[in-house]
Amino acid sequence: MRRALAILLLFASPTGASEKIRALVESALAQDGIGGLSLGIIEGGELVDTAAFGYADIDGKVLATPEHVYRIGSITKQFTGLALLKMAHDGTVGLTDPVAKYVPEINEVRGRYQNAPPITLLQLATMTSGLAREPEDLATFLVGPASNWLDVVVGALPKVQYDFPPDTRYQYSNIGYAILGASLERASGRGYMDFVRNEILEPLGMKDSDFVPRAHFEARLATGYEIEDDAIETETSAWEHLGRGYKVPNGALYSTIADLARFIAFQLGHGPDSVLPKAALADNFSRVNSATGDLSSGYGIGFRLLRRGELVVYGHTGSVAGYRAAAFFDRSSDRGVVILRNVTGGKLDVGELALTILESIPP
Repeated sequence: MRRALAILLLFASPTGASEKIRALVESALAQDGIGGLSLGIIEGGELVDTAAFGYADIDGKVLATPEHVYRIGSITKQFTGLALLKMAHDGTVGLTDPVAKYVPEINEVRGRYQNAPPITLLQLATMTSGLAREPEDLATFLVGPASNWLDVVVGALPKVQYDFPPDTRYQYSNIGYAILGASLERASGRGYMDFVRNEILEPLGMKDSDFVPRAHFEARLATGYEIEDDAIETETSAWEHLGRGYKVPNGALYSTIADLARFIAFQLGHGPDSVLPKAALADNFSRVNSATGDLSSGYGIGFRLLRRGELVVYGHTGSVAGYRAAAFFDRSSDRGVVILRNVTGGKLDVGELALTILESIPP
């Protein structure tokens, strides 16, 4: 499939969204003219506007809709962070518990700094553990069904190294979040995926979200497209639906605009308290465990924080083969934006687009 063909198929008629927001999205999509995008605006705990642009399936000429399912990549980390907060609130774990209490295999990680204390669950969750971003021989650990992810994580640990002493600086670590998920599974005695499904997704009504494609939403799964040079391919994204090895607690979830709107509404403080009490949630957003030198961004338990002028937003972006996502919210204005896209490798930056849209919503 070539880029020129896809450009001719761009811009199915959008529904919903203000003219200003539609113009922003159309301008951004025109940068590469491929695939599609679904958008949601959240205000006051409600999904108040949705829109869809382009194609969920280019060859089949299937228009993108707000109901299409996309992979959300690292937004999954927010659910893992929330699982940690919930287990800490319930007394199952302590935030500063050493990882070795639950995953003694952590001692197989190479390059531990002399006199450095053991890393903790909190450090894994806040990207301050000092662990490398990925294990060496990465491709070896990117295969296998979601059901086998824990074994893959444990098998990867001898190929992981420390880049920095724990708690000395921020370093984004995918393997760190996988180890966090493994710790939570062992601490709770319940499967990590089942815990998230039963304790977070189900209470929030996120019926179209899961770690694997489900029969009831598989027909609405948008085709993932990867742009490389001047060509478009779908093989990698199609293959990864069968499993991504260890990348489950850090990037395996599928979701929709409506489901992520429910998640954002929860994070804005609209409950339910059965997932996590509002006071505990607010306390989590009151602290950032690491930040850039100019204080323009930071990272807490399961969230990024970004400052743009007077606007301070929380949330995350995500990217896996064929899919990119952004979900940001401003707790002060009680608003949020979700963007789901079925293209990687293109020029469109969904995170930047989401922030621009959030800024453009009138008070």
